Amino acid sequence: MTKLIFDIETIGENWDDMDETTQKALTYWLKKEAYSEEAYAAAMANVKNELGFSPYTGQIVAIGVLEVETNKGAVYYQAPEKPKEDFEEDGIKYRALSEKTMLENFWQGAINYSEFVSFNGRGFDVPFLMIRSAVNGIKPTKDLMSNRYLSSQKFNAQHVDLMDQLTFYGAVQRRPKLHMACRALGIKSPKEDGVDGDEVGPLFKSKEYLKIAKYNAADLRATRELYLKWNDFINIK
Repeated sequence: MTKLIFDIETIGENWDDMDETTQKALTYWLKKEAYSEEAYAAAMANVKNELGFSPYTGQIVAIGVLEVETNKGAVYYQAPEKPKEDFEEDGIKYRALSEKTMLENFWQGAINYSEFVSFNGRGFDVPFLMIRSAVNGIKPTKDLMSNRYLSSQKFNAQHVDLMDQLTFYGAVQRRPKLHMACRALGIKSPKEDGVDGDEVGPLFKSKEYLKIAKYNAADLRATRELYLKWNDFINIK
């Protein structure tokens, strides 16, 4: 059956829009650990910049899917103030949708697949998808967190997390980011086009929604190439 690669992009809430109790819960430890005013300011900046790493303080602004075999897919992305007509480019269909509709489309489409591929999906993408789905009142159609080890996963929802596979479940001492894995294996990194995951938040604020969507598509392409390398040369069946 066709394998489906998936990837998400996220942003954090606006700090100033958070209630005081939430702000305190996120920063109560800072003054205890900061050894100077400069250190406190730096730690506070990190807290604000990393809100998009948690589904409890962030949201999904893009979800991309790509079939391994056909090399075709779709990117759903938020564009609240500059919506664009649906279009297709290089086998990728782009659709501007709300977070809720993106999630509904993702889980509905997932029904048609039994094998899924990600890069650090177990450590980031899937927990984010699950929590944000609950926030939006959506029930997932696949259990992509059933078991870390491929041999023990559910037959209808096998999830190949390339972070696990390329580090042999932690045997490699340092976990590589997608860029480093691509660099080592001779694959074009999505970062080569000038966009990094840390820039998604600023790009969203600048209303450069399509740039985020195309960055997500580049991540999908790179993950596909990594999967093919792993499957051809590392995956011993």
